[in-house]
Amino acid sequence: MSLQGWSETLVSAQIDGTALTASVTATSILPAAAKFTLPANFFQIGKVLRVVAAGRVSNIITTPGTLTLDLRLGAVIAANGGAMALNVVAKTNVPWWLEWVLTCRAIGASTTANLMHQGLWCSESVIGSALPTVGGAGQHMLPNATPAVGTGFDSTAAQVVDLFATWSLNNANSIQVHQFALESLN
Repeated sequence: MSLQGWSETLVSAQIDGTALTASVTATSILPAAAKFTLPANFFQIGKVLRVVAAGRVSNIITTPGTLTLDLRLGAVIAANGGAMALNVVAKTNVPWWLEWVLTCRAIGASTTANLMHQGLWCSESVIGSALPTVGGAGQHMLPNATPAVGTGFDSTAAQVVDLFATWSLNNANSIQVHQFALESLN
């Protein structure tokens, strides 16, 4: 039997998020209006969310460090992409694209609920990316380790969905969201 659902865009960004530069602190990169509050008991087992985001990123030459993206439900990191190695060739305001699919595997109070997640981040800032004139942007799978369910959260309480970024080094690397959509696929 089907889930008797429909696809729906829950929220989309109408403006750019604030650029995250020169910080090693995990920081939201979404504009305030794009942070969507899922109501209590929104999830059921098999519920699928998709995050699609795009923007610009810059990284310094030689030792750019890493970038970690994570999706949070309230204060809980429900999906962590892992530390992505950045290109050792300087990139300035090149585009990036993120698509992340999250499937509810368990529901419940406290830390019982969890999401299985996998995604793809694409940009010239991915280590080893070819120049656009000879091959374009590289891709990085999320997570960058064995796929596993994310940290448990309380699905019986309302949860704010937010996208965070963290740089490993405090330097001139920068990332900014220009487009964001959170979709419920069923």
